[in-house]
Amino acid sequence: MAVRTMSVEQPLWRALTGYRILAVLYAAGVFAWSYPQYSTPLPGVLFLLLLGCWTFATLRNLGSADRCTLPFLVTDIALGLAGILLTPVVDGHHQVGPTLPSIWVAGPVLAFALKGGWRWAAGASVLVGIANVVERGMITRSTFHNVLLVCVASVAIGYVIEVARASERTLARALRIEAATRERERLARDIHDSVLQVLAMVQRRGTALGGEAAELGRMAGEQEVALRALVSSGVVPEPGRTAASAPEPGAVPGPRDGHRTGADPGGGTGAGAGPCDVRALLSSYAGARVTFAEPGAPVLLPGRTAAELAAAVGAALDNVERHAGRGTEAGAQAWVLLEDEPDAVIVSVRDDGPGIPAGRLAAAEAEGRMGVALSIRGRLRELGGTAELVSVPGQGTEVEMRVPKDGD
Repeated sequence: MAVRTMSVEQPLWRALTGYRILAVLYAAGVFAWSYPQYSTPLPGVLFLLLLGCWTFATLRNLGSADRCTLPFLVTDIALGLAGILLTPVVDGHHQVGPTLPSIWVAGPVLAFALKGGWRWAAGASVLVGIANVVERGMITRSTFHNVLLVCVASVAIGYVIEVARASERTLARALRIEAATRERERLARDIHDSVLQVLAMVQRRGTALGGEAAELGRMAGEQEVALRALVSSGVVPEPGRTAASAPEPGAVPGPRDGHRTGADPGGGTGAGAGPCDVRALLSSYAGARVTFAEPGAPVLLPGRTAAELAAAVGAALDNVERHAGRGTEAGAQAWVLLEDEPDAVIVSVRDDGPGIPAGRLAAAEAEGRMGVALSIRGRLRELGGTAELVSVPGQGTEVEMRVPKDGD
C-alpha cells in the first residue's frame, strides 16, 4: 500500500522562485531610476545583466531541496555579496542608498534557510551583514535594521522548515504503521476464516476418533495456538496449551450448514466493484436453525463492502453454531435481520443461546483468539462501520453491524 504525503515546503520553494524574479526586476528598476546619480554606472550595468541572467538561468535549481545544491547556494550568495561590495565603486558619492542587488540578496539567505534550516540561515545572514557593514564603512541605523530583519526572517523560516520536516517524517511513519497494521489485520482475518478453522476442526475430529487421529489432532491444536499467537501480534501461548483448553466466543470452526466465512457468500456474486444486493448474499445463510428477515426492496452496497459484510455475518453465525449450541441437542436458533436505512445498512444477528460470560471476549483476545475482534469488528472497521455486541447470560447474544452506504 503506497503512502503519499504532501510536502509543506514545496510551496515555499515556489514562493522563493517568484521572489527572486520580482527582486531582480526591482533591482534593475531602482538602478534605471537612479542611473544619473551613479558616479560609475557601467560596472553596475554589467553586474545587473549578470545577475538577471543568473537568476533566470537557475530557476530550476529552486524547484526543491534536492535541486538546490550546496555549490549553487555558495555561488548564489557569493554573487549577492559581490554586488554589495561593488556598490561603492558604482555609487561613489553614496547618492542612491540601496546596494546594487538591493532586496535580491535576501533570496540566497532564504534559500539557505529552506535547504539547511535555521543554522544555515544564520550563517548566510551573518555574511550579508558583514558585507553591508564593509560597504557602508560603519554600522548605521538603516544597515543594522536591514541586516537584523533579514536575519530574523530567515532564521524563523529555517526553524519552521525544520519543524515541518520533522512533522512530515512523523506523519509518514505513522501512515506506514497504519497501512502495515491494516494489512496485517486483513491477513489475520483471512487466516482466521480459513486455516485456523481447518486446524480447529482437525483437532476436534482427531480427538473424537482417537488412535493415530488423536495424535494428529493434538498436533493440529498446537499449530492452531501458535498461529493464533502469530496473528495476534506476538501473544505467546502457554506451553502445552491447546485449542481444546482455550475456547473463546469468536473462534470459528470449519463451515457448517452452508456457512462460508471468509469467502464470498454469494458464490462469486458481490466480489466486484459494482453495486450488489446484500439480500442475495445473506440469503445463503438461511436454514433450519437460521431465520433470515429482509426488506422487500434490494439493499445495494458496493461489491467489496457487501462481500465483507456478508463474511462478518457468516463469522457471527459460526460463533453461534460453535458456542451458543454447545451442550444442547437441538442447538441454538439464530435470527438475521437486514435493515436498509437512508445512510446505512444494518444487519443484526441474534441467538437464543446461553450468552457470553462477562470478560470472556477480552480474555479470548488476549489469548490470541481473534474471531470477534478481527472477523467481525475488524471487517466493519475497515468498511468505516461499527459492530456492537450485546450479551445477557441466559438470554443469548446479539451482534449489530452497521455499514455506511458511502463507504467502500
